[in-house]
Amino acid sequence: MTQASLYRWLLLYFQDVLPPRLLEGLLLHCGSPEAVLSASRAELRALGVSAAQCEGLSSFEDDESLQRSVERALAWSRELGQHIVVRSDPRYPPLLREIHDPPLMLFVVGQPEALLRPQVAMVGSRRCSVDGRHGAQFIARGLAAQGFSICSGLARGIDGAAHEAALDAAGVTVAVMGTGADQVYPHAHRKLASAIVPVGALLTELPLGSGPQASHFPKRNRIISGMSLGLIVVEAGPKSGTLISARLAMEQNRELFAVPGSIRNPLAFGPHRLIQQGAHLVDAPEQVIEHLHSLLGSQLALLAEHTAALAPELAGAVALSVEQARLLEAMGFDPVSVETLVERTALPLSAVQTTLLSLELQGVVRLEAGHYVLS
Repeated sequence: MTQASLYRWLLLYFQDVLPPRLLEGLLLHCGSPEAVLSASRAELRALGVSAAQCEGLSSFEDDESLQRSVERALAWSRELGQHIVVRSDPRYPPLLREIHDPPLMLFVVGQPEALLRPQVAMVGSRRCSVDGRHGAQFIARGLAAQGFSICSGLARGIDGAAHEAALDAAGVTVAVMGTGADQVYPHAHRKLASAIVPVGALLTELPLGSGPQASHFPKRNRIISGMSLGLIVVEAGPKSGTLISARLAMEQNRELFAVPGSIRNPLAFGPHRLIQQGAHLVDAPEQVIEHLHSLLGSQLALLAEHTAALAPELAGAVALSVEQARLLEAMGFDPVSVETLVERTALPLSAVQTTLLSLELQGVVRLEAGHYVLS
């Protein structure tokens, strides 16, 4: 994207003349910020823009405060490893585009390509128990090792455990922050944030300089669930904000998972209540993968719409494991079903599905008409 085009996106991002819903309608009708800003007063009035709002739009170039905000963001994006990903950018998370209120843009520190990897969100209590932490790490580590990106909110407790486990598995993790991209909250996670940047991404929709305010975190949570195939809840008390994330995931039509706990643990209330309401009970990464496997094809199709090719380095290819090599040897050169591969390898169905998923994410195999073929 050119600096001139990004400049126009930022003008609309920082302006306070048009309310969000009206701006969304204008972008949908006009197709781009350039078209919105170049529309005639008559066109804008016909689209519901008031005379005062038209006047405000025409004075953008003279608004010194607006220009300072735009220039600051542009300067920030020119620094190495810092990116502004607007909604028309092919690196914008494809599932996030589908929610009813997608962010206009994302401020990203790290690897923006990490946003394209199929993601699983994990959230839970900030004051988690030892069992909760271990459970979160076990599941996150297993999912990351099979090619999923682990998405969470960089908070203490379960969030931090999920990010750390993904890194321990040499996987990818994405942290959605409730602050501006020039800040890390909590401060205790600055080292963790630094470890995420080389392999994953820190992102936020909030402007630079935004501090941690209570109103920021529900907005952050809708991004965490919105960019993910599914959301896993590990420990949450009756009044936990984690349950808000679970509600958002259900509203966004995402798969919802809950990890059960001891009936003596008050933090098990949230997962148990969600299971009663229909969330999938899971206690192992293979169970999550089994539920999400059928959704992976649509995720990869969405990626194909927005990227010319999913390069092996983008998919995070790694050396083949013993199971991967065994499965590839059993495939041959003709299309083969999962059931046939189970027979040929004598591996459990869940192991075959998990291994096929990792090979698919690495671009080694692909799914065609219900059968797998070598890429």
